[in-house]
Amino acid sequence: MCGHDYDALLIVTPDGVSHAFDSFECAIEALAPRCPTCGSRVLGKGVVGGGHVYCSRHCAGDQSVTEGYLDN
Repeated sequence: MCGHDYDALLIVTPDGVSHAFDSFECAIEALAPRCPTCGSRVLGKGVVGGGHVYCSRHCAGDQSVTEGYLDN
């Protein structure tokens, strides 16, 4: 994914689709959602509101939010 040629790859299979990465950093860059307010990668559970995943309640603002992930 990031262009390195390593012997060991990290294989991540979300929703039945496999992706090969040479590092966690590349996997995060490709798969982690971005907060629609500040653009940060959401690496933990974040908060969900209005159909979006936010990095914090602060970024979610007035959205009615819950802890956790979207059910897509």
